[in-house]
Amino acid sequence: SAGPVGFTIDTTRGKDGSLSSKVGTKFSYAGISFDKVQHEANGSPTLETSYVPAPGLKLSFKGGKGADLGCDYKTGNFVGTAKLDVKDLSKVSSSGCMSVSGGAIVGGDVAYSLKDSALSSYNVGFAYGSGPLYAAVTSGNKFGSVNLGLMYKVNDEITLASSTVHSSSKTCDVLGVGGSYKASFGDVKAKFDSGKVISASLVKDVCKTKVTLSGSMVGADTSTFKYGLGVTL
Repeated sequence: SAGPVGFTIDTTRGKDGSLSSKVGTKFSYAGISFDKVQHEANGSPTLETSYVPAPGLKLSFKGGKGADLGCDYKTGNFVGTAKLDVKDLSKVSSSGCMSVSGGAIVGGDVAYSLKDSALSSYNVGFAYGSGPLYAAVTSGNKFGSVNLGLMYKVNDEITLASSTVHSSSKTCDVLGVGGSYKASFGDVKAKFDSGKVISASLVKDVCKTKVTLSGSMVGADTSTFKYGLGVTL
């Protein structure tokens, strides 16, 4: 870190053995939060800022490959968002969700194509948690499919999760299954997705520095093995 500003360096190893790094930071100035200022290894920059003009209202800008203006509003048990593509002026979207009695959450989203002058997407969702089990159901492709996410907390150390898609063309498509384990030597996470990619990571605090080790491989093909190292100072 440099004074009150902290920097993050993420390094990954490519298939050819080369290492690539990206440097990022975040800070606040004159009431504006610079939530993400990042420089990729290929030279491309990323900038994310936010500003809170009134309680419950946040304005934001996210720029990288694209550029979006956003607005988030929260009051009581309702949360709403709106986003405008200011780079291509191609789309405006909005979403909202509300918690209801019993701990359930209902919501929906809609997107309007400015180029086609028509709705490009619309979906609804429902989530509910009870005890160690949490479930979320959302529609997809304009109600053409249903996405189901499940999470089960076995105990204070172990959590399991799964994500599936159900439609008329395919009864059940497993997108991924995974779990996390809070071990004495660090937090371990592992996942297996529909592309047969196995990925795992270990997060550990070393001398007040967060170190992340990660790796992934397609099935048992060792030639596809990739690993990464992340250090947060």
